[in-house]
Amino acid sequence: MQLRNASILIIDDDPDVLTAVRLLLKTEAKDVLTEKNPENLRSLLSKQSFDIILLDMNFNSSINTGNEGFYWLKKIKEFKSNAAVVMITAYGDIDLAVRSLKEGAVDFVVKPWHNEKLIQIIKNVLNAHETPGSKNHRTPVDSIIHKELLAESDVMQEIFYKVEKIAPTDANILILGENGTGKDLIAKAIHQQSLRSTMPFIKVDVGELTETLFQSELFGHKKGAFTDAREDRTGRFEAANGGTLFLDEIGNISLHQQAKLLSVLQNRQITKLGDNQPIPLDIRLICATNVPLQGLANENHFRKDLIYRINTVEIILPPLRKRGNDIIMLAKHFSKVYSDKYLKAGVQFDKSAIEKLLQYHYPGNIRELRYTIERAVIMSDDNLLQARDIIFSPIESSKVNDDEPAELKLSSIEKNTILKVIEKNHGNISKAAKELGLTRTALYRRLNKYDI
Repeated sequence: MQLRNASILIIDDDPDVLTAVRLLLKTEAKDVLTEKNPENLRSLLSKQSFDIILLDMNFNSSINTGNEGFYWLKKIKEFKSNAAVVMITAYGDIDLAVRSLKEGAVDFVVKPWHNEKLIQIIKNVLNAHETPGSKNHRTPVDSIIHKELLAESDVMQEIFYKVEKIAPTDANILILGENGTGKDLIAKAIHQQSLRSTMPFIKVDVGELTETLFQSELFGHKKGAFTDAREDRTGRFEAANGGTLFLDEIGNISLHQQAKLLSVLQNRQITKLGDNQPIPLDIRLICATNVPLQGLANENHFRKDLIYRINTVEIILPPLRKRGNDIIMLAKHFSKVYSDKYLKAGVQFDKSAIEKLLQYHYPGNIRELRYTIERAVIMSDDNLLQARDIIFSPIESSKVNDDEPAELKLSSIEKNTILKVIEKNHGNISKAAKELGLTRTALYRRLNKYDI
């Protein structure tokens, strides 16, 4: 169906939103009706049929479920309306909006939106809604996500869809997940789908910066600002101006560094070392850490006011062990990559190899799987990998070689014990530290020591 022939109902308790959408669509659609009170839905639907209903997620109404959008979405279905429902949501409710897709909504739009984006969503929904067998208009993953992000699991599809929705906004993003889950690829995907995609994407591993390097590296310095400052230097913030700045491992920076970072984000400007002239900033900020959100919430380790600055929207990447058949999909992808690299005919997997891959828990996540498949391809004598060819990383193994020197053996035991306890506590650093009899700070030092 074409938009000019469509009847659209917008339900939102914000009169400014209703006015804006009505003005936007009145010259585009056949009929546009707005309503502040969702409790009038039954009456509206009994008098007129609609092709699309734009439904807000939250209302100041007598329904107080905390996510009224679900309640009214269900009611629309009970009223036997054939309208396609598009949820209207704010940044903080994106996870609820993604869940609403399972409840029968066909899409969602994030406030504030770009008008062209909203019109395109409505057109896509109209096209998909009239196509037999089409449940929604989701764009194929390959066209919206970096080509290295391969997944078919529901949990990853929801993340991809969330990325597609939040990327065109300027919302600050916090990406959470264990090491090796692909946080940097998600950050690149967000940038590539953003309105800043033609501008710089600058990555900084802030967890590796010492106290002395932190300010110079991020904010830059003038010649002569300190002993080794032999020339002016552009900091990473300035280099990212107009584009996206990706701060990786932000959970590992000190409270002193956090204070400096917070000041820059609040004032949206930087001042180089040795200079008094502030430089205005226009960046999209993406941060990532392997520290769970509840770990960051401990103010002895991380400032809550900084969390709120960097965490307009959060994306939590699942560990590989929770992604089901994505493991085999990725394994086959890596086998092709390394078969080509090492000039071997296409390597396949025997049933026993597939079973072994699916049963393993992958403490090293995708990174560990990649190295495991590379090793198997290199060492295999034929093109069919058996279970015996799949040898998981000794770095992650709990076994210690008896021929190792005592110092290395003790280090291996300590590392593997830490890995087991963190795995047991599902990545909760506070609980793991308590079980190990360590302070959180002591545990973080060991995580850095063993590159966990």
